[in-house]
Amino acid sequence: MKLSTPTACAAVAGLLGAVVLTGCTERSEDTIVVGLSADITTFEPGMISSRDNANIARHIFASLFTLTADGEHVPELAHTLEISDDGTAYVYTLSEGLTCHDGESLTAEDVAYTFNRIADPANRFTGNTPGFVFTSIGFESAEALDDLRVQINIAQKNPIAFGLMTEVYIHCKDAYEAMSLDDAASNPIGSGAYRLASWTRGSEVVLEKVRDLGNFQRVVWRIIPEASTRTAELIAGNVDIITNVVPEQIETIDGSGRAHVQVVRGTRRMYLGFNLSDEHARMPGGDAIQDPAVRRALQYAVDVPTICRQLLSGECERATGLVNPPNDNPNLTPYPYDAELAERLLDEAGWPRGDDGMRFAIRMQAGQGRYVNDVNVVLAIRQYLQDVGLDIDLELMEWASVYTPLLRERSMGPLFFLGTGGGLWSPIYDMTDMAQVGSGTNYTHWSDPRWFDRWPELVNVGSPEEQRSIINEMLQVFYDDGPWLHLYFQPDFYGVSSRVSWEARRDEHVEVFEAALK
Repeated sequence: MKLSTPTACAAVAGLLGAVVLTGCTERSEDTIVVGLSADITTFEPGMISSRDNANIARHIFASLFTLTADGEHVPELAHTLEISDDGTAYVYTLSEGLTCHDGESLTAEDVAYTFNRIADPANRFTGNTPGFVFTSIGFESAEALDDLRVQINIAQKNPIAFGLMTEVYIHCKDAYEAMSLDDAASNPIGSGAYRLASWTRGSEVVLEKVRDLGNFQRVVWRIIPEASTRTAELIAGNVDIITNVVPEQIETIDGSGRAHVQVVRGTRRMYLGFNLSDEHARMPGGDAIQDPAVRRALQYAVDVPTICRQLLSGECERATGLVNPPNDNPNLTPYPYDAELAERLLDEAGWPRGDDGMRFAIRMQAGQGRYVNDVNVVLAIRQYLQDVGLDIDLELMEWASVYTPLLRERSMGPLFFLGTGGGLWSPIYDMTDMAQVGSGTNYTHWSDPRWFDRWPELVNVGSPEEQRSIINEMLQVFYDDGPWLHLYFQPDFYGVSSRVSWEARRDEHVEVFEAALK
């Protein structure tokens, strides 16, 4: 059903109140439109770090292999993978006839160039690939063995390296050697199913199909920060899929007759982080949270199930760490809400209330518009912490231009609100956020040797049973003395137009390759 009349627009305005629509216009059947809540910042493969940014990039760039929603490792640019006996050399064989979007042949030399370019310290890349993937696998070098075979060398055996390398976006050597870093960030020349046709910053990204994969010739990604506007645009027929539907608008969408909401139990780990860096230890309150006893006391101060019920429209079980169920430690029980216990433990840790009723002042930073109902969740957390005597200086920031640069520098805090993507295919994948003290995703600068010294043993263990035992022991340390105030695994709410067939994934990968008109 196409909505292209003033009556339809008026009906939407009546449902949602005063919202601004771009206009109800009839769209071509070869175009699908996705509405995102957060802006994007770059198309440089070595700098992409946010999920919204990665979702668009995934349509522009291909990988050697990819992981399905079920965790199956399937070929993409490469058709076979061989791993050396010692687990340090990965040899991929590419399919024949590959090209990049400018027509340049894509060979093993280009794949090796991709890996080495992203790892080059001169480029100072800080995105997901260098900051998470490469630090996690101990990437050392890549070399072309011939036109179709490329070898990736890593420092030591890693049981999940094959999966982590699916997150490397492949690009062609000649094109990128000819561009400056600024040009590469704005004008990507990819290897995937779609090419960048236009990018209006803060507004939209338009992709055009260049490969067989995908049912639509054009994909338009619109940046719509305001939740009610995303909902209005969906019901008006101006977008086909929207992310981060706020719970209070679910009934409106489902009752519109023009769209419905898909709810999935997501894998994103939501937490309040404690930045334990030396720099933050010198800030007000930064000294207090250095003490694991203080961090443990604050676990009892926040009523997470109530936050889920009242702000996320559903029941949830509080997380016990950074690993998604059912791969988490089954012996751990979520911290209960107990404000009196939190107060007593803070007293015992040496932080009693002063004459003004406060124990210590501390800054809390958070981006806004990125996660489900994030502002209200952050405000609730602030209130809970203030109730047990913390004087919270809350800073709410625009996500893409203000908060994301802080993420890249790992300089948020001393308290900060964040969600980090997870998976279901391996507990070690979720734990890899903390593979090294210096990992780009260790935003807390946590350095407990009881965690970090176990990694060599974890990746070289002889049996799955022994590995599971080590995992559980490490997760116990993270639960007891870790750098996260554990919150929840974010439920994800997607609005989907009645004109398209599309299924949401649990891992927040918004891919439209298989989306189709009904």
